[in-house]
Amino acid sequence: MNKAVFCIARTNEQVERIVSELKAAGFSNTDISVLLPDKSGTHEFGHEKHTKSPEGTAVGGTIGIGTGAILGWLAGIGTLAIPGLGPFIAAGPIMGALSGAAVGAATGGVAGALIGLGIPEYEAKRYEGRIQGGNALVSVHTTSSEARSKVEDIFERANAEDISSADEAEPKHPASPSSTVEPRHY
Repeated sequence: MNKAVFCIARTNEQVERIVSELKAAGFSNTDISVLLPDKSGTHEFGHEKHTKSPEGTAVGGTIGIGTGAILGWLAGIGTLAIPGLGPFIAAGPIMGALSGAAVGAATGGVAGALIGLGIPEYEAKRYEGRIQGGNALVSVHTTSSEARSKVEDIFERANAEDISSADEAEPKHPASPSSTVEPRHY
């Protein structure tokens, strides 16, 4: 059964460590999603807006060292503005979910996109609150319990918070309420 494993990272360095370890463990850049507030105004790092290069090379080259370099490896990286929430940097499948025209108004921004990815509403709203507070969301698509365990171990080693997994929404029936969540709090 396909599941997505999620966690909250408190810093960009933590995001970098998690994504680096996922890459080293053999996970594809198209299976990893990252969503974090765009802090470029604070000179934490710069980026090129609206880039969707499959390999993230344009963004990787302009973000710089550290978090930017590892985010540049992810697929579909770009920035987007969510009304009422501000600018975000997103990469992976979550970028497509957040870019959908219906997401913003109909389902409520970040929480709506997360619900669309298969996360139950109460979990999605909790994650949205953590993201609004300046944290980053990291998600990994998995197809086996072994892969899921590997992701959870990586998240734990990086001291990530709010680790949980959810059945992924079926593409044929995106409104299907068939998702479940297995929270793991540390």
